[in-house]
Amino acid sequence: MTVICDTADEAVAGVADGAVVLVGGFGMAGMPTALVDALIRQGSGDLTVVSNNAGNGDTGLAALLAAGRVRKVVCSFPRQHDSWVFDGLYRSGRIELEVVPQGTLAERLRAAGAGIGAFYCPTGAGTLLAEGKETREIDGRTHVLEFPIKGDLALIGAHRADRMGNLVYRRTARNFGPVMATAAGTVAVQVREVVETGTLDPEAVVTPGIYVDRVVAL
Repeated sequence: MTVICDTADEAVAGVADGAVVLVGGFGMAGMPTALVDALIRQGSGDLTVVSNNAGNGDTGLAALLAAGRVRKVVCSFPRQHDSWVFDGLYRSGRIELEVVPQGTLAERLRAAGAGIGAFYCPTGAGTLLAEGKETREIDGRTHVLEFPIKGDLALIGAHRADRMGNLVYRRTARNFGPVMATAAGTVAVQVREVVETGTLDPEAVVTPGIYVDRVVAL
């Protein structure tokens, strides 16, 4: 059953040190900033964060990095014009980085949710990203063996939820939310509004409530 939480702190309670945390968002679009702030207050550390970006400015994911709670970042775009927090930590050797091409990142998350043990993908073949990975020739093209990314916790931003946890998203804020919701043991979602069950058009529901554990309206 989905729990409707009163606060963001309640939604992220119980996160252990060393957890793998999936954080939705494409830059700041769909970034569950309130949940990330609550995770900072919660105090867990030595985290591995999986996200499209490595933080923007000084808020959200960047604030979590600045608080020293993250050991490793797995992402597609670690550097933007305002990624100075990550940049400083990485250059000083205080954080690890695994770069994953964006499509491969999405597919590794989807594979975790679908129960797929591994898959071959041509993206990254012949580059530094393929170093140390198994490769295979398929239809005359080199493919790289990739493994699923499973999270202990997913933090997602959606537009609305009903009381059963069914989610709808708004435009580009949808991004990684749907695949991350299937790939984590616990899924916490911040929304603008929680509506009564039956209010949402079922044809518009993207993430079914079966994947959602905690929802907070902010």
